[in-house]
Amino acid sequence: MMLQRRKQKLKHLAEQDAQHHHTYADPHRQASALSDIILGGQDGLVNVLGVILGVAAASSDAYLVMVAGLAATFAESVSMGAVAYTSTLADADFYESEREREYRHIQEVPTLERQEIEGIYARKGFQGKLLERIVDTITANKDVWVAVMMAEEHQLTPIDRRDALRSALIVGVAAMVGSLIPLAPFAFLSITPSMIVSVAISALVLFTVGVYKARVTVGKPLRSGLEMAIIGTVSAMVGYAVGALLKVPGGS
Repeated sequence: MMLQRRKQKLKHLAEQDAQHHHTYADPHRQASALSDIILGGQDGLVNVLGVILGVAAASSDAYLVMVAGLAATFAESVSMGAVAYTSTLADADFYESEREREYRHIQEVPTLERQEIEGIYARKGFQGKLLERIVDTITANKDVWVAVMMAEEHQLTPIDRRDALRSALIVGVAAMVGSLIPLAPFAFLSITPSMIVSVAISALVLFTVGVYKARVTVGKPLRSGLEMAIIGTVSAMVGYAVGALLKVPGGS
């Protein structure tokens, strides 16, 4: 009796540990939200960094840098949010059009569509009677049939149109936050120190984001961080190069 209770207790502890690991230690990530945050934040940071470096190099005027940076910040956040909104709706429209096309094909050429289902699962290693049962089960229901074709043949997943607004808000806010990071030093320091600090902080933020992205998805954290920092910094330095090339006469 004691042994049985001990086994039950150990089983309960194991289940609790598994639940903790699933929920806290290794939770499923919201990939779309992470992608939206990185897209908006990285784009806003790099673009505004390039703008303010270019204006600073061309004019050496802190006021112009702040005006240009703030203008770019708000324009960038609104633009990125709008792009996220319209692109999500476009993806939803594309999914619906492909879904309707599959319904038409099932209605008009069911034999061919059945052969496609059979081919898909044959390539997965199923064969013989088991393959026949799988195909029969899937093709017995048109909704299931179409869903399988959309996922397996077209590699498409359903998109809720309500996600468009959520995506727009996340991308827009992330772009604004990212844009303010390189601009902040210019509110407290003179031009040259501000440029140096802005580039350093931006590179550090990009590196941190790259490391985090690799940790919650796949990849090597150090490599991912360095790639994001280098690519973002080099891209922004293009703005500095243009500003230095077109330097305002008489600027310090």
